[in-house]
Amino acid sequence: MNAALKLIRQQRKALVGLVIISALCLMAILAPVIAPANPSARAGRSHQPPTLEHVMGTTKMGRDVYTQFVWGARTSIAVGFATGIAITVLGTVIGLIAGYAGGRTDAALDLATNAVLVIPNIPLLILLASFAGTVGPLAIMAIIALTSWPWGARMTRSQTLALRSRDFVTAARMIGEPGWRIIFVELLPNLLPLIGINLVGSIIYAIVAQTTLEYLGFGDPLQVSWGTMLYNAQNSSAIILGAWWDIGAPAAGIALIGLGLALVNFTFDEIANPQLRSGPALSLWLKLNRARNRHLEAAR
Repeated sequence: MNAALKLIRQQRKALVGLVIISALCLMAILAPVIAPANPSARAGRSHQPPTLEHVMGTTKMGRDVYTQFVWGARTSIAVGFATGIAITVLGTVIGLIAGYAGGRTDAALDLATNAVLVIPNIPLLILLASFAGTVGPLAIMAIIALTSWPWGARMTRSQTLALRSRDFVTAARMIGEPGWRIIFVELLPNLLPLIGINLVGSIIYAIVAQTTLEYLGFGDPLQVSWGTMLYNAQNSSAIILGAWWDIGAPAAGIALIGLGLALVNFTFDEIANPQLRSGPALSLWLKLNRARNRHLEAAR
């Protein structure tokens, strides 16, 4: 843990990314404090440009863009993180089981993974959302999670297949360790960098997918989020009328959270990819390997 914290402090990109993510998450958590007004209430004239009273301007309906931006962050970030975690857990579990069990179990899970993988995600999301009609955040989370896990499952399965033939896994089998302990104690710690990459990528994808569905009109128009803000701005012809702030605010929020996550993902990628390891990432990787080797020697 200390080594990981030291790495984050030394990796400027990861530190900047964490600051951006933390600031946006803190803003979303403190929404009732920093933006106590009702985001759906009329607060000024139609498409009023940014002023001291309305720092991000107003929408066509006269709603305060700043208030909507703050409250919309709650929905967009919560859905993105929750869906990303669900995608990662589902993909990791399926990949671990398939890679470790092998045989018919691997063949069946691999067939299911490939079946979902070959279907284009965004068209499938649009098709499912069109059948469901107007859907809320929970329904969007379920649709995205159930259609987006195969990539993580494929990566986890591939790495698990490579690890299960390693000496420390073979030794664990020979001394009679149960399968669940081999998976959680021997295999899972070696997959953490890969799981981290999958988690960050899944969160980014979930936020973009949710925004896409809401922008196309499949979200709940009464639920304030960055996606519904873009949808309402499009319907009100904000760009044509020159109300750039109506679209600029939610677009900036999505870009910032994506930038923060991408910067954090760079550190995970350095740890997981041997060709990119250098400096602090290489030092942490060597420390983790030495710690694992000491653990294995003590177990023997």
